[in-house]
Amino acid sequence: MNAGLDRAARRVLIANWRRHATVPAARLYPHQWSWDSAFIAIGLRHLSPARAQRELESLFGAQWRDGRVPHIVFDPHVPADAYFPGPSFWRSGSVPQAPGVPTSGIMQPPAHALAAWLTYRADPAAARDRGFLPRLYPRLVAWHRYLATRRDLTGSGLMCVVHPWESGMDNSPAWDVPLSRIEPVPAGEFTRRDLNHAAAADRPTDTDYGRYVRLARDYRDAGYADSLAGHAFAVEDPLCNALLAAGEHALAAMATELGKDPDPHLAAAARLTEAMAATLYDPSAGIFFPRDAHTGSHLRSYSIGGLLPLVVPGLPVATELVKTALGDRFRLGEASPLPSYDLTAADHDPGRYWRGPGWVNTSWLFWHGLRLHGEPSLADDLRDRLLERVRDAGFREYFDPLTGAGHGTDEFSWTAALVLDLLRTP
Repeated sequence: MNAGLDRAARRVLIANWRRHATVPAARLYPHQWSWDSAFIAIGLRHLSPARAQRELESLFGAQWRDGRVPHIVFDPHVPADAYFPGPSFWRSGSVPQAPGVPTSGIMQPPAHALAAWLTYRADPAAARDRGFLPRLYPRLVAWHRYLATRRDLTGSGLMCVVHPWESGMDNSPAWDVPLSRIEPVPAGEFTRRDLNHAAAADRPTDTDYGRYVRLARDYRDAGYADSLAGHAFAVEDPLCNALLAAGEHALAAMATELGKDPDPHLAAAARLTEAMAATLYDPSAGIFFPRDAHTGSHLRSYSIGGLLPLVVPGLPVATELVKTALGDRFRLGEASPLPSYDLTAADHDPGRYWRGPGWVNTSWLFWHGLRLHGEPSLADDLRDRLLERVRDAGFREYFDPLTGAGHGTDEFSWTAALVLDLLRTP
């Protein structure tokens, strides 16, 4: 059975390859997405380490001069109206720090350093021959520097996301409170392309989308400048900060490999870990909550992002996060993939984008964290159930965490890539 699943996953990744990178899904997402490419590289390293390296190199080839890595790199061979918001909306060409290729102006969670280190380890000799680390390491350092400086909007030592799309969990209930302050752009002023390829019941509402457009338009019109006063939505997100901390550990390993001093990266990881634990962790709840940068208040919504600091080596509250995951809100041991949002909440929706369904990438991160923190039995059980879900429902974008019903688009690249990793990681 696993051999067939392995072959099917490889077929998805081959079909979604476009000259230099992999699209998330041919119809719904026809360009290169940032954190998708990180997860895709983690799977591709088992199929072709060189291609996994090219996936990341292609993304960082569109890095802005200020260090940011855009969440979309647009393919000029794809019709301009195939996706909204497209290049004409973002207008990156008018921004001095933007690259020569059209991109968006926002970012996505910084999973890239972890992906780059795992990719390097898949075939160090080939990576050395290609000069992979010498090329990518300084770009990753610049990326992390942008997040740690330009995006520390409160001085807390934590980075902020300034748009729900930057969190990777676009319309999570975690963002409902700060989003409620945003006046949506009327639906008649933009044309959604996602509903041509996915059911409306699975996607964000027009009101949510109108708020996303408002925030993105305001950021664009401000020249993509970062300041707390300039961002109506600004949130210190546990998932993004955890990936930044885990990425600093990966950069430390890269620095050692390159004969550089790893200590600055380890110190940055320690500072981030301490700041997350002091600022975002709630001991009484056993989970991390995002913090609204404007009000200083926790956004007390039990989302999967609050469990994912488990990816940070040496996290002092790892045991507590596992205990919370085993409880009724997430039901680790039964739910698969882990739900994106509290199963006990009255507004849990098992089919709507990030408001309840489970995604393979967030479950992969939790699986990685379980292995990191000495929970091999729980990790093996989660892996087996994830593979069973995909075997039964296909390479879907996301799944009902209890019934296993597939939702969103199909032939989804990071689902296929992470299935390859789950199958092939000892």
